[in-house]
Amino acid sequence: MNNFKFQNKTSIRFGKDRLEAELHDAVAQFGNNVLLVFGSGSIKKSGLYDRVIGLLSGMNVVELSDISPNPKISSVREGQALVKNHDIDVILAVGGGSVIDAAKVIASSKFYDADPWELVTDAAKRQTIEQLPLVDILTLSATGTEMNTGSVISNPDTHQKLGTYGPKTPAVSFLDPQLTYSVSKWQTAAGSIDIFSHLTEQYFDNGANDVTSGIMEGLYRAVIKNAPIALAEPDNYDARASLMWTATMSLNGLTNVGNQNGWTVHPIEHELSAYYDITHGVGLGIMTPRWMKHVLSDKTLPRFAQFGRHVWELTGTDKEVAHLAIQKTFDWIKSLEVPTTLPEVGIIDDTYFQDMAESSVMVGHLNHAAYVTLQVADVVHLFEEAMTDHDFSK
Repeated sequence: MNNFKFQNKTSIRFGKDRLEAELHDAVAQFGNNVLLVFGSGSIKKSGLYDRVIGLLSGMNVVELSDISPNPKISSVREGQALVKNHDIDVILAVGGGSVIDAAKVIASSKFYDADPWELVTDAAKRQTIEQLPLVDILTLSATGTEMNTGSVISNPDTHQKLGTYGPKTPAVSFLDPQLTYSVSKWQTAAGSIDIFSHLTEQYFDNGANDVTSGIMEGLYRAVIKNAPIALAEPDNYDARASLMWTATMSLNGLTNVGNQNGWTVHPIEHELSAYYDITHGVGLGIMTPRWMKHVLSDKTLPRFAQFGRHVWELTGTDKEVAHLAIQKTFDWIKSLEVPTTLPEVGIIDDTYFQDMAESSVMVGHLNHAAYVTLQVADVVHLFEEAMTDHDFSK
């Protein structure tokens, strides 16, 4: 096992109906001037907005709404102006990963006087400045941003979608599975695939060890089991709770302990989202089985066989189990009723394949820091493979 350092200071408030008793004090401990960040208005339709505003009674609340999926730097710029002009003490983010991701970068931008896009393109710079405390109320099980330092921000003008890491995790995260009952089937499926992909990026690693592998195998089984239940029974508390905690646990740093390689499929999918603004989890679902098939070799066979036996409960020779595990992964993704090819999400030709491949290799360092190194031609091939469905079992 490699040397590592692990620390996470987020206070998790998990369970039913904790907002009324705990939200006001969780926010007020940091000050009286609050920036409330949320998305396109679903929290108003659900009644959550009114609950939150009522609980913040007596505080100075400034609002930033309309944070979009694949959050845009324009929203961060707008947030930067608000936190500076209103001397904001604390940010309250209510929503899914996009809202919380944007809120984190806004939290850093109060202490930065130039364009906050520089805090995305130069993540090291962000580590040297302060960050406002962030409280969040999670409404979508997917990214794990509620308990980590990461954010992913898009810049449509430059066709870039980049990850950036701040100096702090959220101070307090409220995780009430009931708040995910109204999440659409599309977003539930996409979020579940995102969870699965986060595990895959960390499970297939040249520094893999028995401890974190065992944790991840359990988390894999939880998302595989509970995603279809949540789709069929949207108000099934146990299924929603399992998905929510699995999402958090899959990317709070614990499962990355001892790892040595960078991620691969996420940088590739980020290019798809940057150029075509597709749903992140759906893009991951399209690319992940293709990547698995591409990197399966005599060297990686034992790991894929372990994945097949411990996650999918398969039997047979290593080769049989490895191939069948990739097919099972594809079949599970397809069973969630999402697109499984690029044309199904509107990508009908190879116009940007070369550009996207070059960018993903450069930004993701896929040619030297990945579990299996990829060159530009390899990524172009993956895009080409994603134009049609395949048999992944052999």
